[in-house]
Amino acid sequence: MNDMTIAELAEAIRAKAPKTGRFMVALAGPPGAGKSTAAADLVARLGAGARAVPMDGFHYDDAVLIDRGARNRKGAPDTFDAMGFLHLLRRLRAEDEVAIPLFDRSLELSRGSADIVGPQDQILIVEGNYLLLTEAPWDQVSGLVDMTVWLDVPEQELDRRLLERWAYYGKTPQEARAWIDGNDMPNIRRVTSGSAPAEAVIRWVPDEGFQ
Repeated sequence: MNDMTIAELAEAIRAKAPKTGRFMVALAGPPGAGKSTAAADLVARLGAGARAVPMDGFHYDDAVLIDRGARNRKGAPDTFDAMGFLHLLRRLRAEDEVAIPLFDRSLELSRGSADIVGPQDQILIVEGNYLLLTEAPWDQVSGLVDMTVWLDVPEQELDRRLLERWAYYGKTPQEARAWIDGNDMPNIRRVTSGSAPAEAVIRWVPDEGFQ
């Protein structure tokens, strides 16, 4: 694993990406790590031809989770359509234009075919919690991408961010604490202990953030 700044990662991606065909980067990290923000930063640095593709659009709907008795574990690896996500990665490799789902956190649901990856999108920053997880079927992701990246953020900072997130979305402090302790933190520890090493690591630094 190589420690990199965001700027260095952008340069490494430019150097590795071919002039034709898609180059797919898996950007992984635990809940609250800032994957969406880091992906947007990378896309901005890379410029035209780069775009982010989130894994979160493959959340199972609450109705499905309730039926399975899993609503209280929403966000765990088995509460995503992992096989559908893998199929999307294969399509992105093979097809010029692919519709992708997006997750709307304000509504707590996924919107199918909510965006389009087009032929102009040649560098894809695919971001999600479980892209390096060694559990099946997530362990297939690494064979479908060209580069892997891990966001390293201390657990204490993740906890702080998640408290802010759930307050923003209307949970009381007590509800947020219960959700983090019973759901988010187990997922954080599962993904940090059960993910394969990445080619590049971006580390969060107190008072500085990702560089």
